[in-house]
Parts: sequence; structure tokens; C-alpha cells
Amino acid sequence: MAKSTTTVPPLRQDMSDMANPGVAAEAATKAVVKGEGKAEAKATPVRRRTAASRAGKTGRHVTPAPVAQQYLLNAAVELFHTEGVRAVGVDAVVKRAGVNKMCLYRQYASKDDLILAYLDHMQTASLARIDESIAKRVGEPRAQMLQIFVDLAERASKPGYRGCPFVNVAAEFPDPKHAARKSVVNYKAEVVQRFTALATAAGLQNPAPLVDALSLILEGAYAASQTFGPGSPPLRILPTVARQIIEAGMAGALDAA
Repeated sequence: MAKSTTTVPPLRQDMSDMANPGVAAEAATKAVVKGEGKAEAKATPVRRRTAASRAGKTGRHVTPAPVAQQYLLNAAVELFHTEGVRAVGVDAVVKRAGVNKMCLYRQYASKDDLILAYLDHMQTASLARIDESIAKRVGEPRAQMLQIFVDLAERASKPGYRGCPFVNVAAEFPDPKHAARKSVVNYKAEVVQRFTALATAAGLQNPAPLVDALSLILEGAYAASQTFGPGSPPLRILPTVARQIIEAGMAGALDAA
């Protein structure tokens, strides 16, 4: 029997620190629908007969599993980030995805599994954001550190900005043993690793004090975006504060702390 060659394109969105998750998720869903059409055109006759026979028995259209999974992830990304993970039930996710609850549990064993898939996606997107900032100033580690905060201040000034999804999830899951909290720890470790690499490349033999300071103002910026609001004065001054901290760190002024 020929194997299905059905493929589903990845989410094409910059949902990390999202400014407009609804638009991004809609675009991602359209990409999946477009990809589904292409995949069906390339599928073997055996694949089409299988889908047709299943539809004939149930009297309903059968969404291919990879496509259904992508619809569900699209919906989770939008709803979890904008409304909160605990506040959104599986009924809301399946309604937004346009599938039924049975379809969800075929793809994800539980809501917790869907949450972890959401966090995996958000980690990839969030780190890509940081890496894009770093890539803007190749060979200039001090400028690369600063660029991360310049770009964050710009994103955090857009209407609808919801901050860091990992900060939001950490607030919703206080138990450090919960798998979601482990995802938060893993993501933050990746960010610290990038700060450490840049500070070391800039010439610091002991990068820890600067890395700690940068991590602190990064988390503070995420919190300020939600307490003071997107584009508030604390966010507008973020690049200036980051520059001063980088200069202090490079001069060794943070070591005594």
C-alpha cells in the first residue's frame, strides 16, 4: 500500500510576544488550508479512497489528522495567549478550530498535552524573534544585546500586545513540578544562554552580572507591558535603560553586586 505524502506547512506567524495574535493565527490557518489542498492533489489514489470510504460511512467530511492537528494548534495559540491557558477550555479550542472534541483527543491525549504543544511552538517563535534581533548587528555583540531590547520595545508598543507567553503561563501554574513550568524554565534558560554568549563575545570574562541585569529588565518589560499598557513610558525608555546597563556591565560596575 502506498503511504500518504500529506504534509502540513508550519505555522507562519510571529506569535512570540504577540501584538496581534488573531491576525497571525488566521494567516496560519489559511496557510494550512492552502497546504491541505496541495497535499490532497499529490495524494495517491489509495489515500483518497480511504478518506472517501471513511466519509461515506459517517456521512461527514473527514479532516486529515495532520491538518486537524494544525487547526487545533492554531486555535490554541490564539486563545491561550490572548485569554489565558486556564481560562480557555477544550470546548472553546475545538469551536475555534472547527473540529469536534473527539478530533482533539485523537491528536492530544489531554488539555495538558495541547498546552505543551502550544508552549513548544511559542518557544520556537520566541527564540526566532531574539535571533532575528541578534542577526541585525552581526559581529557587534554589544549592539546585538541592545537590539534585543530595541525590538522588544517596538513590539510592546503595539496595540493588543500580551507580553511573554511564558511569563503568563508561569503565573497560571505555580507548581514548579508541572510540565508547563518546566517548559518555562527551559525557554528562559535558552534566553540566558544567548545573553551569556553575547556578553562573552563582547569580552567579559565574568558575564553573569550583566546577564542577570539584562534578564531582570527583560522580565520587567514584559510585566510593565501588562500593568502600564503597551507603549507606556516605561517601555519607551527600555532601550535607554538597556544601553546604560550594558555599558555598566562592560565596565565591571555590576560585579560588586
